Amino acid sequence: MIDDAILIFAGVVYVVVSGLLFVLGTNLSLLSILVLLRKGERQGADIDLVNAQPADDSNGEPVPTVTVQLPIYNELYVAARIIKAAAALEHPGHALEIQVLDDSDDETVAVVERAVAEVAGTGVDIHHVRRDDRAGYKAGALREGMKTAKGEFIAIFDADFVPPPNFLVETLGHFDNPTIGFVQCRWGHINKDYSWMTRLQSLAIDGHFMVEQAARGLRNYWFNFNGTAGVWRAATIEDAGGWTADTLTEDLDLSYRAHLAGWRGHYREDVEVPGELPAQMSSFRRQQHRWARGSFETAAKLLPQVLRSDAPLATRFQATAHLTAYSIHLMLFTLALIYPLVVVGGDRFMGFSTLYGLGYVFAISSLSPGIFFATGQHRLGPGWWRRIPRILAVTVLGAGFMLNTVRAAVQIFTKPNPEFERTAKFGLGEAEPVGRSWTQKRYQLRFDRIVYAEYLLGAYCGFGAWLAIDRGNWGVAIYATVFSIGLISIASITVGQTISVHRSRVRRARVVEAERRVLAPT
Repeated sequence: MIDDAILIFAGVVYVVVSGLLFVLGTNLSLLSILVLLRKGERQGADIDLVNAQPADDSNGEPVPTVTVQLPIYNELYVAARIIKAAAALEHPGHALEIQVLDDSDDETVAVVERAVAEVAGTGVDIHHVRRDDRAGYKAGALREGMKTAKGEFIAIFDADFVPPPNFLVETLGHFDNPTIGFVQCRWGHINKDYSWMTRLQSLAIDGHFMVEQAARGLRNYWFNFNGTAGVWRAATIEDAGGWTADTLTEDLDLSYRAHLAGWRGHYREDVEVPGELPAQMSSFRRQQHRWARGSFETAAKLLPQVLRSDAPLATRFQATAHLTAYSIHLMLFTLALIYPLVVVGGDRFMGFSTLYGLGYVFAISSLSPGIFFATGQHRLGPGWWRRIPRILAVTVLGAGFMLNTVRAAVQIFTKPNPEFERTAKFGLGEAEPVGRSWTQKRYQLRFDRIVYAEYLLGAYCGFGAWLAIDRGNWGVAIYATVFSIGLISIASITVGQTISVHRSRVRRARVVEAERRVLAPT
């Protein structure tokens, strides 16, 4: 028999966690409603600047100097592409500088050298910046570049992004407003239709940029530079304390320090900068792990200052919701663990029916992710309803990442000095045939043993669902089933891709061995 005190405690935790999820879910729905009501309206207060013209000193007006920073680490398949795209940016040559911040330790170095030499041959001011070590990782590379950067403004692009030529034309005009510290543009997707996995990722990212960032921009709430596809005022970076590597999300950290220092961000959803989505589940896991841990670290570092700031209450609330967004997975994990206790407690204590009824009301917030993703697709154009199956799929699979986030939170204490692990990209484009798989390329990640725990937790949630059905607790039955499907699906996808990578390596090894035998002297 389970002690009554344990059941009562589980019941209280259930209602408290459900209440917190209700608050965060309701806020997500409110952001969705906000952007739907303001559809078609430009983001931010600088509407008069959106028709900015190309920088031109022919009329005697000074041209702002821009340094384009390209942080690169072992990006064999995409390094040359981003260098050429940066060189094609429309801006007077004498006012444009490109820094290729290359920390690579593989053949990428040679690829970068060739691309830099080719671009330099056209008269572009471009520099191949190398360091003795990777101290500070990406933040360290950006900080190193700032030491010699000539630009009044700093544009930053990760290696897997491809900025349009008019990017600087569209963004620099906003800095005429002296309070603007950075401009962030919307991420697009080079390889959205490469696979079902990239389609689901694109949908999730669209939700972030078409709803969250858009709503925060509309209401002048604090929001973040997303690490790429944006421009900083160099003075803002310096005033906010520069790039630091004490969190895994140096972009989020600097953004909030800039806001605390009195600077504003400006969001341009109509300027799209396409980037490559990870095709490997293990790479996507790593990316989400890094973002989750970095968000927790940034919240621990800056949330007290945010709450003590003189920003409006609504701004502080939205900042809190933003910085703690990944805690949703921690709360889902908590619910997954206590669901069987909730079912038994409800069966033993009839008085819990009222308490759990409140929990069911709170559970309505589970509709919020679907509303959020649907709103993002609706704002991108007609035909969004055709993607409803994908919306449902990404909602279910999203719950399957709860253990990935729990691990990120735990490792803050168990692994205090982690190595910055980049997300492997393979140069996949829209025209890339699925048959020419990423499994045949480099940078494959090792099998992630967290899948064992995911299978176990998925089975446990399945047990909770069965117990709930048996006791007639249909609310818990539904959510426990969703958790079970999400966890087992994520684990199975990881296992399946690991097997594909192994088979691909075996086939490649056989081909190489056959070629060796044919070419070997007799």
